[in-house]
Amino acid sequence: MGKLLLTLFLLTSLASLAQDFEPKNYFSDAIEKNIRKYRVRAKRAYVQNDLERAQFLFDSLVNNVVKNTYIDKFDVRKFSGKKITLHEFEKPIYLITYATWCTPGIGEIPALNDIVDTYSNEIDFVILYWGPKKQIRKLKKDFNSKINILYVDEKENKNDFVIRCMKHTLGFPTSFFIAKDKRILDVRRNFLHHYSEEYNNSYNANFQAFSSGVSLLQSSL
Repeated sequence: MGKLLLTLFLLTSLASLAQDFEPKNYFSDAIEKNIRKYRVRAKRAYVQNDLERAQFLFDSLVNNVVKNTYIDKFDVRKFSGKKITLHEFEKPIYLITYATWCTPGIGEIPALNDIVDTYSNEIDFVILYWGPKKQIRKLKKDFNSKINILYVDEKENKNDFVIRCMKHTLGFPTSFFIAKDKRILDVRRNFLHHYSEEYNNSYNANFQAFSSGVSLLQSSL
């Protein structure tokens, strides 16, 4: 009986080790294999003003290619100038890619700030900003201090496929939901600007969207 239990224990341990050393499917590799067809089809849809088709193609790319891949290690910077990678964050990550030329809806940032106040103990909120550092520094003041605002120096990252893909393929603003083990759970476009909406409508729509993202990350814990 003792030998049988020992054998079962060893087999379980070996299976676990095999899973740990199994090659991971990284985001950049998965995207690179599928990006050409997606770009051609998506461009055609936008030229034809077929936004429903464009969204379908984006969702298909996320569901069939991106989900369950692992985010690559790549360097971005804090405002102190220090380099950092997403792998340094230990909690699940709510990552929003943004750019200085994007105009948020009137209730978007207030809704995000309130969400962060509630959930920052269990989730790392990160905004990855493209644009001039001085301009980002000014915009940074509007965000909750618990949000990790990082910026992309494209002169440094010009040869980084992940950075180029986030900007030119997935677009801005986009949310990445990343589990503790750096596995991508989902990617969603943030189209809830509501430029013409009143404050309350904009706030409520964005609060609901942010809450949905938080729920997804919580389910991975």
